[in-house]
Amino acid sequence: MFELKFNTPAAWTEAVLANFDYFLQDHAAAEKKASGMAISMLSHYQDRPKLVRAMTDLALEELIHFKQVLKLMTARDVLLRNDTKDLYIKEIRALCRHPRDQLMMDRLLIAGIIEARGYERFSLVADALEAGKDQEFYAAIAKSEAKHKDLFVELAYEYFDKESVDTRLEELLIAEAKICEKLPFTGALH
Repeated sequence: MFELKFNTPAAWTEAVLANFDYFLQDHAAAEKKASGMAISMLSHYQDRPKLVRAMTDLALEELIHFKQVLKLMTARDVLLRNDTKDLYIKEIRALCRHPRDQLMMDRLLIAGIIEARGYERFSLVADALEAGKDQEFYAAIAKSEAKHKDLFVELAYEYFDKESVDTRLEELLIAEAKICEKLPFTGALH
């Protein structure tokens, strides 16, 4: 439906593979936060039945993903760690405008961009892993992120006119690329 403006370089994948346990911890935290974001969205926009249904399903799916990552961690004797602030998420969310309707559109589009970045990066991880359960899991997670990316943009089209959505999406994609260009690669998802 849309393309990111920044392609994650191979150095990011190398950082992930160099400390895969850390990546798993960060991935678990990201899934947990994604579930919470979906709950927040349905709580703030209770007057939008289609969004409420979609976010309810998404919250459950993200929690299932958290459980699946936790299973991978348990198999490796890797413990959860305290959640930390994600600089990428902080910076991209700072792009939100604040009149209620603009905020809703921006939250939907930013969530779609975050899911698109997840799709790209989980695909890179899947491609880099040896064939097996972990590789299959990350290929499946990547496909799920692609669906979520489209879901958020479809919801934006549901509630706002297409031209406004497309214009704002382009602005946010350009800003997201600039954020990605300046952030260091730590082996975390973002």
